[in-house]
Amino acid sequence: MTQQAERTRRTPLSRDRVLGAAVALADEVGIEALSMRRLAQELDVVPMALYKHVTNKEELLDGMVDALVSEIDPPVGDAGWKDAVRSRVLSARGALLRHPWARQVLESRTNKTPAVLGYMDSFIGMFLAGGFSVDLTHHVMHALGSRMWGFTQELFDDSAAASPAPQPALTPEAQAALFKEMAERYPNILQVAAASAHDDSVVGQGCDDRFEFEFALDLLLDGFERLHAQNWSSRSGRPPAQV
Repeated sequence: MTQQAERTRRTPLSRDRVLGAAVALADEVGIEALSMRRLAQELDVVPMALYKHVTNKEELLDGMVDALVSEIDPPVGDAGWKDAVRSRVLSARGALLRHPWARQVLESRTNKTPAVLGYMDSFIGMFLAGGFSVDLTHHVMHALGSRMWGFTQELFDDSAAASPAPQPALTPEAQAALFKEMAERYPNILQVAAASAHDDSVVGQGCDDRFEFEFALDLLLDGFERLHAQNWSSRSGRPPAQV
């Protein structure tokens, strides 16, 4: 047994240690391969030892989300609301890029832990501290959606930009024929999807590189700023009811 393994064996088991090991294991093998038994093996304990710290797999996943939240930078105290929100969103995105499993787990959570609620509360607080009305803040949060966690549902997947379904390895001739067919049937999709290559890291499936993410985020923040300056409210901003 190596000295590292010996030190690990002697370290008392705790909730923080269990969660840290779960995060590291999911980073290494993926969230699908993470199980209580596999985690127990990683910690060199019997599976029942884990249940003193997390009651089941769902609580383990909730705790992993809490660990993720702890990596997101707190709001910048001396910055304006716009810079503070932008910085926080990009910090959240950085955390997700470090942990490829995180988006899938976040989307699967139905239980909001105190850490998650605290993050949401402080995020809302940045807009309120910037002078936003409660009404406008409510709609701003709807507009941001999952972007507050650093990801969005993207439209184009560059890995399959030219085909409606995954394709086996194609000869150059067959690939050229496929592109020709796509160009004839769906010329606008092909033109936009193939307009540029995205070489940054990706959160989950789809085109979600840094440029596209920040481009859309800045559009939203500029729009929020304009509405705030106009003292917008949902009542004044809503079109008249049709009769």
